[in-house]
Amino acid sequence: MEDDMLAPRTRTIKDGLFASPRQVTLERALLYTESWRTTEGEPVIVRRAKALRHVLENHELVLDDHDLLVGNRSTTPRAGVLSPEMSPYWILDELDQFPMRPQDTFAMSEEDKATYRDVLYPYWRGHSLNDWYREHADVEVLEAQQTKIFAVAQTDKGQGHIICDFPSVLGRGYGDVLREARERRATAPDNAFYQAAVIVLEAMVAYVRRYERLVRSRVDAAPTPERAAELSRLAEVLAHVATEPARDLYDALQLVWLTEVALQHESNASSISLGRMDQFLWPYYQASVDAGATPAHIRELIQCFYLKCNTIVAIRSTESAEFFAGFPIGFNLVVGGVDDNGNDASNDLSYLLLDVQRDTRLPQPNLSLRVHKGTPEALYAKACDIIRLGDGIPQVFNDEVNVDAFLRRGVSLADACDYAVVGCVELSIPGRMYGLHDISMFNMVRCLEVTLERNPDGFADFEALEEAVEATIDEYVALMVRGCNVCDRAHRETSPTPLLSCLVLDSLEKGADITAAGARYNPSGVQGVGTANLADSLMVMKRAVFGEGEDGERLRPVIGYRELMAALARNWSGEGDEALRQRCVNRYPKYGNDVDEVDEIGARFLAHYGHEVERYENVRGGHFQPGSYTVSAHVPLGKACGATPDGRFAREQLADGGLSPMVGRDKHGPTASLRSVSKLHNVLDSNGSLLNVKFSPATLEGDLGIRKLTGYLRAFSRLDIQHIQFNVVDRATLLDAQAHPERHRDLVVRVAGYSAMFVELSKAIQDDIINRSEHVL
Repeated sequence: MEDDMLAPRTRTIKDGLFASPRQVTLERALLYTESWRTTEGEPVIVRRAKALRHVLENHELVLDDHDLLVGNRSTTPRAGVLSPEMSPYWILDELDQFPMRPQDTFAMSEEDKATYRDVLYPYWRGHSLNDWYREHADVEVLEAQQTKIFAVAQTDKGQGHIICDFPSVLGRGYGDVLREARERRATAPDNAFYQAAVIVLEAMVAYVRRYERLVRSRVDAAPTPERAAELSRLAEVLAHVATEPARDLYDALQLVWLTEVALQHESNASSISLGRMDQFLWPYYQASVDAGATPAHIRELIQCFYLKCNTIVAIRSTESAEFFAGFPIGFNLVVGGVDDNGNDASNDLSYLLLDVQRDTRLPQPNLSLRVHKGTPEALYAKACDIIRLGDGIPQVFNDEVNVDAFLRRGVSLADACDYAVVGCVELSIPGRMYGLHDISMFNMVRCLEVTLERNPDGFADFEALEEAVEATIDEYVALMVRGCNVCDRAHRETSPTPLLSCLVLDSLEKGADITAAGARYNPSGVQGVGTANLADSLMVMKRAVFGEGEDGERLRPVIGYRELMAALARNWSGEGDEALRQRCVNRYPKYGNDVDEVDEIGARFLAHYGHEVERYENVRGGHFQPGSYTVSAHVPLGKACGATPDGRFAREQLADGGLSPMVGRDKHGPTASLRSVSKLHNVLDSNGSLLNVKFSPATLEGDLGIRKLTGYLRAFSRLDIQHIQFNVVDRATLLDAQAHPERHRDLVVRVAGYSAMFVELSKAIQDDIINRSEHVL
């Protein structure tokens, strides 16, 4: 796979990202612990601030021999940074497994293993965020999680899934934000948040100056006069942005990246995303153009920024890595969309940010395109041209439904029009929302299973079955909410984020960390998954067991309730079961083929879940909001389920994405799938939803291919679907990459809301991507 326009320097930087195996690093954990030992008895938020300051003052800085930007989280790229203050337990359990586990492997030295066992684990055992959660979680909630209907996430890691207020950071500079924090501390000296705010903002200024000193120290030793000039320019940029507003694109990119790195040092969390970069970088881009910066130099700067985004990955537990396979760190970058007045907001930078993906061909940043009825044809063409490269980038979001979704949640019109995306597909308001967007996944297929298990004698009719499943959903949503609220409190009590909070409206004004309701908007996002399998299973039961046809038509039942339950218990392995299973798979309508009857079952249950979720309030005064996406969790969530009436085997994956049809069952083409998804109540899913589509590369070739894909996306927009993303790669290529990974090291594919290197995915995820229906237009 060739890079079209990488500069020599950025080609070298890209090659260096993958030159060495990924390593586990204890640097942050040791520095954080050093500080924590010295601050016992102080307010937790102040301790967190001092710990961040200690990390920023002491972690080893790296200056690449070629890069135009600085900012490293670890001494080697793509290292696994551990956070034992969140949970020391899974790390201890996996010390010897990191290099050989099935997904997301890391090397770890024996010396570091010993340090973890002897120093870090004993200190954090009993004192982590995870301990606080388990001490305060209801026994009933912990027991309910054993059903695998839901799991509370973020109990062992920092909470990200947020976008800071980059326009203010760039427009004010850290010096002005620090001035405000000092003034507010002077008026409320006992407010621990303001004390912490001053500590972290002073540390941030000092951190940028550390990099400046490092760069200046290398000027005289530069190998060429050209590199010496580059380093002198970089040092001047750093000297300025330490306290002052950005002046041009170089300033802005460097300041954004150092902010991202510092926020990673603070909480080591995924999905601290970038937001609408074509909007907030636009004045700085114009300033660089007006000052005579060449297109090649501007492109090279953006290439350097994109490559920086690939230096940071997430290390998760083996279980969590199944749910988030491929190290996604979630630097989501959004282009396009409308402005406050509903007019198209795209600009020249929108096109350039899309086009640089052609150069780098890597999973990060996770590019997202916002479209609406006024999106220019040229922007569609540019996006479609990048999509057909096959990297799964950009994914596409629909303003026609997403703005309305936020308005229904009480978000102002101006803020709703400014929405962006965090992590994978989670919708958020940049700089104003702390949304706990990925706090739980809810397995509706398991709700069906539990309902059937509780009723061995069956139901009077199909409607009684549907109502019983809804009652089970209600029961477990209430338990999920209780667990999520305890996790929310755990972050407030153990893991506040004062630097991030200073960069989110309205925390400084309120004098409160975002974990303590400092943000303007405070929802909690929980994902309902399994729509396709639930709809397909109930459709089979409606016809085969209850003999109910379309419009009340009476049919002869094919199998009794108990007989079907017995076949499911046997995992379709008894005499005659395979014939019955084939009938269940092929005879009855399936979601994703534009068949109203089965699509409306999916719509009923996803809407029921959404309405039930939104009834509940969280501990920050916001409400729960539903979403529907799986990341890569459709594989482990399927492992939690037995055989289902749709013909699925026990432990087989569920439908991918969230709203996608079950693999192989969308037989009537990609437009039929769109129409099925359009019948769902998509506006309810204000936390985000996900639709995967896989196209044959041949169908998108040439100008005709661009026109066909543009037309398809315009149909997607008109049908009020929230999100769509594409894999454009043929089955033969994927099979060859699976068999011969050494030939396809650079192959990037779309997993679910994010892209990843195909050869770094587990076989189960690879098989899922291979088996998705390959469509033509």
